[in-house]
This record gives sequence, C-alpha cells and structure tokens, in this order.
Amino acid sequence: MDAIEAMLSRRSVQQYTTQPVEGEVIDELLRAAMSACSAGSTEPWHFVVIQERRVLDNIAKLHPYAQMAKEAPVVVAVCGDEQTQKYMGLWVQDCAAATENLLIAARAKGLGAVWLRVFPFVKLISAIRKLLSTPEHVTPFSLIPLGYPAEMKPPVDHYSSAHIRYNTW
Repeated sequence: MDAIEAMLSRRSVQQYTTQPVEGEVIDELLRAAMSACSAGSTEPWHFVVIQERRVLDNIAKLHPYAQMAKEAPVVVAVCGDEQTQKYMGLWVQDCAAATENLLIAARAKGLGAVWLRVFPFVKLISAIRKLLSTPEHVTPFSLIPLGYPAEMKPPVDHYSSAHIRYNTW
C-alpha cells in the first residue's frame, strides 16, 4: 500500500483479533514514528510499547475512552521529553507528528489503530505517568492501541473545498 492510499483509507479501529503483532512490525511502526519531523531536529519523543495484559487492562480502567485496550495486543504510548526540546512547547507538535506517522504506518501494514489523547488532560497525564513509571520531565502525550483489525470500516472522504483558500483568505 502506498502512502497516499494508507492516509486516505486510515480509520480509527477499536476492535482487534487475538493475533499478536510481530516484533519486527512494531519496530517498523516505531521507525516510521521516529521519521516524523521535529522542531530543531530534537526528536523529543519516547515510546513505551505495552504488551503486558495487566498494564493494558489498567489503561482501560484509567482512560475513559480506552476500553479497546482490553482487547488490543499492543498499546504504544507516545511521550514527550521536555528536557530535550529545543523550542519551548513544540514537543507537542513533534509528538503529534510521530503519532500520525505511527497510525499511517499501522494502516499500511494491515493493522488497525486508534489515537487516544492523553495530553493536555492533567489527571490523565498523571495517571498514565504513574502506571508507566515515566519520569516527571516525560509527559504521556497519546496512547495508540493497535492490532490486526476485527472490524473493517470503509474509507471516509473528508476532502472539502470549503476549507481551502489560495494566496489569501
């Protein structure tokens, strides 16, 4: 699947089969995530690959929209390291770019995934930080449950010329 096809057909998938995701595939997804652009090339991200059922079940208890973590074979936590950022606050954009790259790569590899926001919700950041034992300077940004899809959703065309301007507003 080429990149454009992966982007245009990507959907939020919340139901997964029990088939495990191979380590090599996870590595490819992380490589794609780390290929995202970052302000000043600082790459202020860290990734926590969660496969332990106890931790996955706790994510579902802590995050109000993470019930699919109970089924997912893997959840990737994308975290931002405020100590490595070069430009104050831009770690958020960097982690968003890495999250989107991971989602598109998952689609291209035949996986289903969904973006669960953690940042900027202070209580949720604190709960996920505690669960994953991240240091204080590393902020959980997003959680990405992923696996082989047990549901197939057709692509949705979100293109709208009403959102496009040329040269000026």
